[in-house]
Amino acid sequence: MSTSAAVEDLLRRLAPQVLASLVRRYRQFDAAEDAVQEALLAAAVQWPEAGIPDNPRGWLITVAVRRLTDEVRSEQSRRRREATVAALAPADEFVVTSPDEQQATHRDDTLLLLFLCCHPALTPASQVALTLRAVGGLTTAQIASAFLVPEATMAQRITRAKQQIKAAGGAFDRPPDLEWPSRVQAVLHVLYLIFNEGYTASSGPDLQRSDLTREAIRLTRAVHTLLPQDGEVAGLLALMLLTDARRPARTRPDGSLVPLAEQDRSKWSQEPIREGIALVTRALEHTAVGPYQLQAAIAAVHAEAVRAEDTDWPQILALYRLLERVSPNPMVTLNHAVAVAMVRGPEEGLELLAGLDADHRVAGHHRLDAVRAHLLEMTGDRVAARVSYQRAARRTTSLPEQRYLESRAAALGE
Repeated sequence: MSTSAAVEDLLRRLAPQVLASLVRRYRQFDAAEDAVQEALLAAAVQWPEAGIPDNPRGWLITVAVRRLTDEVRSEQSRRRREATVAALAPADEFVVTSPDEQQATHRDDTLLLLFLCCHPALTPASQVALTLRAVGGLTTAQIASAFLVPEATMAQRITRAKQQIKAAGGAFDRPPDLEWPSRVQAVLHVLYLIFNEGYTASSGPDLQRSDLTREAIRLTRAVHTLLPQDGEVAGLLALMLLTDARRPARTRPDGSLVPLAEQDRSKWSQEPIREGIALVTRALEHTAVGPYQLQAAIAAVHAEAVRAEDTDWPQILALYRLLERVSPNPMVTLNHAVAVAMVRGPEEGLELLAGLDADHRVAGHHRLDAVRAHLLEMTGDRVAARVSYQRAARRTTSLPEQRYLESRAAALGE
Protein backbone atom coordinates (compact mmCIF):
# COMPACT_ATOMS: atom_id res chain seq x y z
CA MET A 1 0.00 0.00 0.00
CA SER A 2 1.36 3.43 -0.96
CA THR A 3 1.91 6.14 1.66
CA SER A 4 -1.01 8.18 0.34
CA ALA A 5 -3.30 5.15 0.40
CA ALA A 6 -2.19 4.31 3.95
CA VAL A 7 -2.90 7.88 5.06
CA GLU A 8 -6.31 7.85 3.39
CA ASP A 9 -7.23 4.56 5.09
CA LEU A 10 -6.08 5.85 8.49
CA LEU A 11 -7.98 9.12 8.11
CA ARG A 12 -11.15 7.28 7.18
CA ARG A 13 -10.90 5.18 10.33
CA LEU A 14 -10.06 8.13 12.58
CA ALA A 15 -12.65 10.55 11.17
CA PRO A 16 -15.65 9.34 13.22
CA GLN A 17 -13.55 9.10 16.39
CA VAL A 18 -12.34 12.69 16.07
CA LEU A 19 -15.76 14.05 15.14
CA ALA A 20 -17.42 12.16 17.98
CA SER A 21 -14.91 13.57 20.46
CA LEU A 22 -15.64 17.14 19.39
CA VAL A 23 -19.42 16.69 19.25
CA ARG A 24 -19.45 14.99 22.65
CA ARG A 25 -17.49 17.90 24.13
CA TYR A 26 -19.01 20.93 22.37
CA ARG A 27 -22.49 19.70 21.36
CA GLN A 28 -22.27 21.49 18.00
CA PHE A 29 -22.48 18.91 15.26
CA ASP A 30 -22.39 21.24 12.28
CA ALA A 31 -19.46 23.36 13.49
CA ALA A 32 -17.53 20.31 14.71
CA GLU A 33 -18.05 18.47 11.43
CA ASP A 34 -16.73 21.42 9.42
CA ALA A 35 -13.69 21.68 11.70
CA VAL A 36 -12.94 17.96 11.38
CA GLN A 37 -13.17 18.10 7.60
CA GLU A 38 -10.58 20.89 7.57
CA ALA A 39 -8.33 18.85 9.86
CA LEU A 40 -8.65 15.80 7.60
CA LEU A 41 -7.78 17.90 4.57
CA ALA A 42 -4.72 19.31 6.32
CA ALA A 43 -3.59 15.79 7.26
CA ALA A 44 -4.14 14.49 3.73
CA VAL A 45 -1.84 17.23 2.44
CA GLN A 46 0.84 17.12 5.13
CA TRP A 47 1.17 13.51 6.28
CA PRO A 48 2.27 11.88 3.01
CA GLU A 49 5.25 14.27 2.96
CA ALA A 50 6.00 14.84 6.64
CA GLY A 51 5.02 11.38 7.87
CA ILE A 52 2.19 10.19 10.11
CA PRO A 53 2.53 11.69 13.61
CA ASP A 54 3.00 9.48 16.65
CA ASN A 55 -0.51 10.33 17.87
CA PRO A 56 -2.53 10.87 14.67
CA ARG A 57 -5.86 11.08 16.50
CA GLY A 58 -4.50 13.71 18.88
CA TRP A 59 -3.04 15.64 15.94
CA LEU A 60 -6.41 15.72 14.19
CA ILE A 61 -8.25 16.74 17.36
CA THR A 62 -5.76 19.54 18.01
CA VAL A 63 -6.15 20.96 14.50
CA ALA A 64 -9.93 20.58 14.58
CA VAL A 65 -10.21 22.29 17.98
CA ARG A 66 -8.14 25.19 16.65
CA ARG A 67 -10.47 25.52 13.66
CA LEU A 68 -13.50 25.36 15.94
CA THR A 69 -12.01 27.95 18.27
CA ASP A 70 -11.26 30.27 15.34
CA GLU A 71 -14.87 29.93 14.20
CA VAL A 72 -16.17 30.78 17.65
CA ARG A 73 -13.88 33.83 17.80
CA SER A 74 -14.98 35.09 14.43
CA GLU A 75 -18.74 34.73 14.94
CA GLN A 76 -19.55 35.60 18.55
CA SER A 77 -19.40 38.77 20.56
CA ARG A 78 -16.33 39.56 22.63
CA ARG A 79 -17.89 38.69 26.00
CA ARG A 80 -19.52 35.47 24.82
CA ARG A 81 -16.44 34.65 22.76
CA GLU A 82 -14.13 34.92 25.75
CA ALA A 83 -16.42 32.74 27.86
CA THR A 84 -16.68 30.10 25.16
CA VAL A 85 -12.97 30.04 24.36
CA ALA A 86 -12.15 29.77 28.03
CA ALA A 87 -14.36 26.70 28.19
CA LEU A 88 -12.56 25.00 25.33
CA ALA A 89 -10.43 22.21 26.73
CA PRO A 90 -6.86 21.61 25.52
CA ALA A 91 -6.64 18.77 23.00
CA ASP A 92 -4.81 16.53 25.45
CA GLU A 93 -7.92 16.40 27.65
CA PHE A 94 -9.43 14.19 24.97
CA VAL A 95 -6.77 11.52 25.49
CA VAL A 96 -8.09 8.71 27.66
CA THR A 97 -5.40 7.31 29.90
CA SER A 98 -6.62 3.71 29.98
CA PRO A 99 -6.38 1.88 26.61
CA ASP A 100 -9.50 -0.13 27.50
CA GLU A 101 -11.40 3.03 28.42
CA GLN A 102 -10.19 4.73 25.25
CA GLN A 103 -11.38 1.84 23.08
CA ALA A 104 -14.75 1.73 24.84
CA THR A 105 -15.20 5.47 24.34
CA HIS A 106 -14.42 5.17 20.63
CA ARG A 107 -16.95 2.35 20.25
CA ASP A 108 -19.70 4.20 22.10
CA ASP A 109 -19.03 7.45 20.25
CA THR A 110 -19.11 5.79 16.83
CA LEU A 111 -22.54 4.31 17.54
CA LEU A 112 -23.89 7.59 18.91
CA LEU A 113 -22.54 9.39 15.85
CA LEU A 114 -24.36 6.92 13.61
CA PHE A 115 -27.55 7.55 15.58
CA LEU A 116 -27.10 11.29 15.08
CA CYS A 117 -26.50 10.97 11.33
CA CYS A 118 -29.58 8.76 11.04
CA HIS A 119 -31.76 11.24 12.91
CA PRO A 120 -35.47 10.66 12.16
CA ALA A 121 -35.84 14.31 11.08
CA LEU A 122 -33.73 13.57 7.98
CA THR A 123 -34.77 11.98 4.71
CA PRO A 124 -33.12 8.64 3.82
CA ALA A 125 -31.03 10.40 1.14
CA SER A 126 -29.74 12.92 3.67
CA GLN A 127 -29.06 10.18 6.23
CA VAL A 128 -26.95 8.30 3.68
CA ALA A 129 -25.01 11.40 2.66
CA LEU A 130 -24.34 12.51 6.22
CA THR A 131 -23.33 9.00 7.33
CA LEU A 132 -20.82 8.70 4.49
CA ARG A 133 -19.41 12.13 5.26
CA ALA A 134 -19.30 12.08 9.07
CA VAL A 135 -18.82 8.39 9.87
CA GLY A 136 -17.39 7.06 6.63
CA GLY A 137 -14.90 9.88 6.23
CA LEU A 138 -15.68 10.38 2.54
CA THR A 139 -15.34 13.86 1.09
CA THR A 140 -18.31 15.70 -0.36
CA ALA A 141 -16.78 15.24 -3.82
CA GLN A 142 -16.49 11.47 -3.32
CA ILE A 143 -20.11 11.18 -2.16
CA ALA A 144 -21.31 13.33 -5.05
CA SER A 145 -19.38 11.14 -7.48
CA ALA A 146 -20.85 7.98 -5.99
CA PHE A 147 -24.39 9.25 -6.48
CA LEU A 148 -23.70 11.02 -9.78
CA VAL A 149 -24.75 14.48 -8.68
CA PRO A 150 -22.77 17.75 -8.80
CA GLU A 151 -20.56 18.39 -5.79
CA ALA A 152 -22.44 21.64 -5.09
CA THR A 153 -25.72 19.72 -4.95
CA MET A 154 -24.33 17.20 -2.48
CA ALA A 155 -22.78 19.98 -0.39
CA GLN A 156 -26.18 21.65 -0.12
CA ARG A 157 -27.80 18.35 0.86
CA ILE A 158 -25.25 17.78 3.62
CA THR A 159 -25.54 21.37 4.85
CA ARG A 160 -29.34 21.09 5.01
CA ALA A 161 -29.02 17.81 6.89
CA LYS A 162 -26.80 19.39 9.52
CA GLN A 163 -29.19 22.33 9.84
CA GLN A 164 -32.14 19.97 10.23
CA ILE A 165 -30.37 18.06 13.01
CA LYS A 166 -29.65 21.34 14.78
CA ALA A 167 -33.23 22.55 14.38
CA ALA A 168 -34.59 19.24 15.64
CA GLY A 169 -32.43 19.46 18.73
CA GLY A 170 -30.32 16.44 17.85
CA ALA A 171 -28.17 15.60 20.86
CA PHE A 172 -25.08 13.45 21.10
CA ASP A 173 -26.63 11.15 23.67
CA ARG A 174 -27.83 7.59 23.79
CA PRO A 175 -31.47 7.58 22.61
CA PRO A 176 -34.09 6.68 25.23
CA ASP A 177 -34.59 2.96 25.69
CA LEU A 178 -37.97 3.09 23.95
CA GLU A 179 -36.36 4.64 20.84
CA TRP A 180 -33.35 2.32 20.77
CA PRO A 181 -34.78 -0.43 18.50
CA SER A 182 -36.12 2.03 15.93
CA ARG A 183 -32.90 4.04 15.88
CA VAL A 184 -30.78 0.91 15.43
CA GLN A 185 -33.13 -0.07 12.61
CA ALA A 186 -32.62 3.33 10.99
CA VAL A 187 -28.84 2.91 11.14
CA LEU A 188 -29.08 -0.54 9.55
CA HIS A 189 -31.41 0.75 6.83
CA VAL A 190 -28.95 3.51 5.90
CA LEU A 191 -26.05 1.04 5.75
CA TYR A 192 -28.22 -1.29 3.64
CA LEU A 193 -28.96 1.56 1.21
CA ILE A 194 -25.28 2.42 0.93
CA PHE A 195 -24.39 -1.20 0.20
CA ASN A 196 -27.15 -1.62 -2.38
CA GLU A 197 -26.11 1.53 -4.24
CA GLY A 198 -22.57 0.20 -4.34
CA TYR A 199 -23.50 -3.33 -5.36
CA THR A 200 -25.82 -2.24 -8.19
CA ALA A 201 -25.40 1.44 -8.98
CA SER A 202 -28.77 3.01 -9.68
CA SER A 203 -27.40 4.91 -12.67
CA GLY A 204 -24.26 5.48 -14.66
CA PRO A 205 -21.81 3.41 -16.72
CA ASP A 206 -20.65 1.01 -14.00
CA LEU A 207 -22.63 -1.88 -12.57
CA GLN A 208 -21.08 -1.62 -9.13
CA ARG A 209 -19.18 0.82 -6.91
CA SER A 210 -16.79 -1.21 -4.79
CA ASP A 211 -15.85 1.88 -2.75
CA LEU A 212 -19.40 2.07 -1.43
CA THR A 213 -19.77 -1.65 -0.77
CA ARG A 214 -16.47 -1.70 1.11
CA GLU A 215 -17.52 1.30 3.18
CA ALA A 216 -20.91 -0.22 3.98
CA ILE A 217 -19.28 -3.47 5.09
CA ARG A 218 -16.70 -1.61 7.17
CA LEU A 219 -19.33 0.45 8.97
CA THR A 220 -21.65 -2.52 9.50
CA ARG A 221 -18.75 -4.51 10.90
CA ALA A 222 -18.11 -1.63 13.31
CA VAL A 223 -21.75 -1.67 14.44
CA HIS A 224 -21.55 -5.46 14.88
CA THR A 225 -18.52 -4.95 17.13
CA LEU A 226 -20.57 -2.46 19.16
CA LEU A 227 -23.70 -4.65 19.30
CA PRO A 228 -22.46 -8.25 18.98
CA GLN A 229 -25.67 -9.74 20.41
CA ASP A 230 -28.00 -8.00 17.96
CA GLY A 231 -29.19 -10.61 15.49
CA GLU A 232 -30.25 -8.13 12.83
CA VAL A 233 -26.85 -6.39 12.86
CA ALA A 234 -25.21 -9.79 12.39
CA GLY A 235 -27.76 -10.62 9.70
CA LEU A 236 -27.05 -7.45 7.74
CA LEU A 237 -23.29 -7.99 7.92
CA ALA A 238 -23.78 -11.59 6.78
CA LEU A 239 -26.01 -10.47 3.91
CA MET A 240 -23.42 -7.96 2.73
CA LEU A 241 -20.56 -10.44 2.93
CA LEU A 242 -22.46 -13.21 1.13
CA THR A 243 -23.68 -10.85 -1.58
CA ASP A 244 -20.39 -9.06 -2.12
CA ALA A 245 -18.64 -12.43 -2.40
CA ARG A 246 -20.19 -12.76 -5.88
CA ARG A 247 -18.70 -9.50 -7.10
CA PRO A 248 -15.74 -11.02 -9.03
CA ALA A 249 -18.16 -13.06 -11.15
CA ARG A 250 -20.83 -10.41 -11.76
CA THR A 251 -19.22 -8.73 -14.75
CA ARG A 252 -17.31 -9.76 -17.85
CA PRO A 253 -14.02 -8.09 -18.82
CA ASP A 254 -15.97 -5.50 -20.82
CA GLY A 255 -18.04 -4.61 -17.76
CA SER A 256 -21.23 -6.28 -18.97
CA LEU A 257 -23.56 -7.90 -16.44
CA VAL A 258 -23.53 -11.63 -15.74
CA PRO A 259 -26.78 -12.82 -14.07
CA LEU A 260 -26.60 -15.07 -11.02
CA ALA A 261 -27.56 -18.22 -12.88
CA GLU A 262 -24.72 -17.77 -15.40
CA GLN A 263 -21.92 -16.76 -13.02
CA ASP A 264 -18.72 -18.79 -12.70
CA ARG A 265 -19.07 -19.71 -9.04
CA SER A 266 -15.43 -20.70 -8.77
CA LYS A 267 -14.75 -16.95 -8.84
CA TRP A 268 -16.87 -16.29 -5.77
CA SER A 269 -14.78 -15.21 -2.76
CA GLN A 270 -14.85 -18.03 -0.25
CA GLU A 271 -13.65 -16.28 2.91
CA PRO A 272 -16.58 -13.82 3.11
CA ILE A 273 -18.94 -16.71 2.27
CA ARG A 274 -17.64 -18.73 5.21
CA GLU A 275 -17.85 -15.73 7.54
CA GLY A 276 -21.32 -14.79 6.32
CA ILE A 277 -22.71 -18.30 6.75
CA ALA A 278 -21.25 -18.53 10.27
CA LEU A 279 -22.73 -15.13 11.22
CA VAL A 280 -26.25 -15.85 10.01
CA THR A 281 -26.23 -19.37 11.45
CA ARG A 282 -25.38 -18.07 14.93
CA ALA A 283 -27.91 -15.25 14.65
CA LEU A 284 -30.77 -17.55 13.63
CA GLU A 285 -29.93 -19.96 16.43
CA HIS A 286 -29.72 -17.42 19.24
CA THR A 287 -31.84 -14.36 18.39
CA ALA A 288 -35.32 -13.47 17.19
CA VAL A 289 -35.68 -13.81 13.44
CA GLY A 290 -35.61 -10.56 11.47
CA PRO A 291 -35.66 -9.53 7.79
CA TYR A 292 -31.91 -9.08 7.41
CA GLN A 293 -31.27 -12.53 8.85
CA LEU A 294 -33.78 -14.05 6.44
CA GLN A 295 -32.24 -12.28 3.46
CA ALA A 296 -28.82 -13.49 4.60
CA ALA A 297 -30.17 -17.03 4.92
CA ILE A 298 -31.42 -16.87 1.32
CA ALA A 299 -28.02 -15.60 0.19
CA ALA A 300 -26.39 -18.45 2.11
CA VAL A 301 -28.50 -21.03 0.28
CA HIS A 302 -27.33 -19.57 -3.05
CA ALA A 303 -23.73 -19.54 -1.81
CA GLU A 304 -23.85 -23.21 -0.81
CA ALA A 305 -24.90 -24.33 -4.31
CA VAL A 306 -21.84 -25.37 -6.30
CA ARG A 307 -23.82 -24.98 -9.54
CA ALA A 308 -26.92 -22.93 -10.28
CA GLU A 309 -28.89 -26.10 -10.93
CA ASP A 310 -27.97 -27.34 -7.42
CA THR A 311 -29.80 -24.42 -5.77
CA ASP A 312 -32.27 -25.53 -3.09
CA TRP A 313 -35.20 -23.52 -4.44
CA PRO A 314 -37.81 -25.10 -2.11
CA GLN A 315 -35.81 -23.85 0.86
CA ILE A 316 -35.48 -20.40 -0.71
CA LEU A 317 -39.23 -20.35 -1.36
CA ALA A 318 -39.94 -21.17 2.28
CA LEU A 319 -37.61 -18.39 3.40
CA TYR A 320 -39.29 -15.86 1.10
CA ARG A 321 -42.70 -16.83 2.46
CA LEU A 322 -41.44 -16.13 5.96
CA LEU A 323 -39.78 -12.89 4.83
CA GLU A 324 -43.05 -11.66 3.33
CA ARG A 325 -44.75 -12.23 6.66
CA VAL A 326 -41.98 -10.52 8.64
CA SER A 327 -41.29 -7.62 6.27
CA PRO A 328 -43.77 -7.39 3.40
CA ASN A 329 -42.70 -5.10 0.54
CA PRO A 330 -42.90 -5.24 -3.26
CA MET A 331 -39.21 -6.08 -3.79
CA VAL A 332 -39.61 -9.13 -1.57
CA THR A 333 -42.66 -10.11 -3.62
CA LEU A 334 -40.64 -9.79 -6.84
CA ASN A 335 -38.03 -12.22 -5.56
CA HIS A 336 -40.70 -14.44 -4.04
CA ALA A 337 -42.28 -14.69 -7.51
CA VAL A 338 -38.99 -15.96 -8.96
CA ALA A 339 -38.74 -18.60 -6.24
CA VAL A 340 -42.34 -19.66 -6.89
CA ALA A 341 -41.56 -19.94 -10.61
CA MET A 342 -38.52 -22.12 -9.93
CA VAL A 343 -40.49 -24.48 -7.69
CA ARG A 344 -44.05 -24.45 -9.05
CA GLY A 345 -43.63 -23.10 -12.54
CA PRO A 346 -43.52 -19.63 -14.14
CA GLU A 347 -47.30 -19.33 -14.49
CA GLU A 348 -47.75 -19.18 -10.70
CA GLY A 349 -44.89 -16.72 -10.46
CA LEU A 350 -46.60 -14.46 -13.00
CA GLU A 351 -49.83 -14.61 -11.00
CA LEU A 352 -47.94 -13.34 -7.98
CA LEU A 353 -46.50 -10.47 -10.03
CA ALA A 354 -49.93 -9.39 -11.27
CA GLY A 355 -50.79 -7.92 -7.89
CA LEU A 356 -47.83 -5.53 -8.09
CA ASP A 357 -49.07 -3.64 -11.14
CA ALA A 358 -51.27 -1.47 -8.90
CA ASP A 359 -48.59 -0.92 -6.25
CA HIS A 360 -47.23 2.61 -6.75
CA ARG A 361 -43.97 1.66 -5.01
CA VAL A 362 -42.95 -0.68 -7.83
CA ALA A 363 -45.32 -0.07 -10.76
CA GLY A 364 -43.20 1.40 -13.53
CA HIS A 365 -39.95 0.14 -11.94
CA HIS A 366 -37.68 -1.65 -14.39
CA ARG A 367 -37.21 -4.60 -12.04
CA LEU A 368 -40.89 -5.53 -12.25
CA ASP A 369 -40.66 -5.57 -16.04
CA ALA A 370 -37.38 -7.51 -15.94
CA VAL A 371 -38.74 -10.22 -13.63
CA ARG A 372 -41.94 -10.50 -15.68
CA ALA A 373 -39.84 -10.81 -18.86
CA HIS A 374 -37.78 -13.59 -17.29
CA LEU A 375 -40.86 -15.55 -16.23
CA LEU A 376 -42.56 -15.03 -19.60
CA GLU A 377 -39.42 -16.36 -21.25
CA MET A 378 -39.63 -19.42 -19.01
CA THR A 379 -43.19 -20.05 -20.26
CA GLY A 380 -42.01 -19.91 -23.87
CA ASP A 381 -43.88 -16.68 -24.70
CA ARG A 382 -40.98 -15.08 -26.54
CA VAL A 383 -42.98 -12.15 -27.96
CA ALA A 384 -44.35 -10.98 -24.61
CA ALA A 385 -41.00 -11.58 -22.93
CA ARG A 386 -39.24 -9.48 -25.57
CA VAL A 387 -41.68 -6.60 -25.03
CA SER A 388 -41.13 -6.71 -21.26
CA TYR A 389 -37.34 -6.82 -21.63
CA GLN A 390 -37.49 -3.79 -23.93
CA ARG A 391 -39.70 -1.90 -21.50
CA ALA A 392 -37.34 -2.73 -18.62
CA ALA A 393 -34.36 -1.54 -20.66
CA ARG A 394 -36.04 1.81 -21.31
CA ARG A 395 -36.83 2.30 -17.63
CA THR A 396 -33.46 1.53 -16.05
CA THR A 397 -30.83 4.24 -15.67
CA SER A 398 -27.98 1.75 -15.20
CA LEU A 399 -26.13 1.31 -18.49
CA PRO A 400 -24.89 -2.26 -17.75
CA GLU A 401 -28.43 -3.35 -16.83
CA GLN A 402 -29.81 -1.60 -19.89
CA ARG A 403 -27.37 -3.35 -22.20
CA TYR A 404 -28.10 -6.73 -20.61
CA LEU A 405 -31.87 -6.28 -20.94
CA GLU A 406 -31.51 -5.14 -24.55
CA SER A 407 -29.38 -8.19 -25.31
CA ARG A 408 -32.05 -10.48 -23.83
CA ALA A 409 -34.72 -8.78 -25.97
CA ALA A 410 -32.57 -9.05 -29.07
CA ALA A 411 -31.94 -12.76 -28.46
CA LEU A 412 -35.66 -13.39 -28.29
CA GLY A 413 -36.20 -11.58 -31.59
CA GLU A 414 -33.88 -13.83 -33.53
